[in-house]
Amino acid sequence: MSFFITFYTTLADYKAVVDRLTSFDAALDKAGEVGAASALTVREGATPELHIAELALGLPDGRRILEAHGFVLRPGETTLFTGPSGSGKSTLFRAISGIWPFGEGRIATPRGASMMLLPQRPYIPVGTLKSAVVYPAVEGAYPDEAIVDALRAARLAQLAGRLQEEGFWAQSLSLGEQQRLAIARALLAKPDWLFLDEATAALDEPTEAEVYRLLRERLPETTVVSIGHRSTLRPFHERRIGMRPLEGRLFRPVDMQAPAAAQ
Repeated sequence: MSFFITFYTTLADYKAVVDRLTSFDAALDKAGEVGAASALTVREGATPELHIAELALGLPDGRRILEAHGFVLRPGETTLFTGPSGSGKSTLFRAISGIWPFGEGRIATPRGASMMLLPQRPYIPVGTLKSAVVYPAVEGAYPDEAIVDALRAARLAQLAGRLQEEGFWAQSLSLGEQQRLAIARALLAKPDWLFLDEATAALDEPTEAEVYRLLRERLPETTVVSIGHRSTLRPFHERRIGMRPLEGRLFRPVDMQAPAAAQ
């Protein structure tokens, strides 16, 4: 009996871990079933534009939050999405990226285009700093000189000499530093389309403006589509999309007047 008394805490922790893993496995199975039954299709289209047709997005509980009909995003046109929290902006970006199965309709992504989504809190794997910067690519995908240059451009020069250092970077870096690290990823990947889901919200306004100027300078061929709430972002986008409220807590993206892009 002394064994159970001595190791009671260890056994309790073990059971808690097993319970969490079991529930996680069940959640994965359920998500797979939802994805298989989803009426939402995301496929490469036949044109360089991003087309959204008869789209209705909802939550896992079945409640609809957004609809969009005949909506088009054009290459080379910087676009800013604005609207209240819970209006479906981030959900729309996730659906375009193919990671949101709850809904119905059709999304035709630009033909032959690479796409990259930077969320407000980027995923940063445990390991070397180099692996954290180049994610989702693997180490060796870019030369060290290019990685150092991207870090310095993203105002992370203090990290440039620590590429081989291992650590829990998601814990040791502030959210603002994590967001700038994600910007360095984009500078390395050079995607054709870059979706920024409040990816600079933790930065002060001057730094945020500097980031957008940096993206325009370093990625002139990239189409930038942003979600943001600050009015200071508007001059950096040619087109502004607002989320119009409808009945039943439903929203629809509509074009709004936007000023010319900043110089």
